[in-house]
Amino acid sequence: MADLIKQSELKDRMKKIPEWELEKNQIERTFEFDDFVDAIDFVDRVAEVAEEEEHHPDIDIRYNKVRLAVSTHSKGGLTELDFNLAERIDTLEE
Repeated sequence: MADLIKQSELKDRMKKIPEWELEKNQIERTFEFDDFVDAIDFVDRVAEVAEEEEHHPDIDIRYNKVRLAVSTHSKGGLTELDFNLAERIDTLEE
């Protein structure tokens, strides 16, 4: 299991995922699509990546907007797993 990332290192880690926001003990990002179907297609792709990584985001779907929140719940904060997942999710949008 991955170790928590130290508070002093988080700022540098966030630079690698500039579209994400640090909120308390998690990182979050909202994606916007043309319509509901595109949003659901994106969620399906996120689910595939999450299963491969064996690390799953919290997902909130509001019509054409998808908000993802990522943290390592078992550790109570952010680990390498979270940043790896966020980076992989970012490639799905490209």
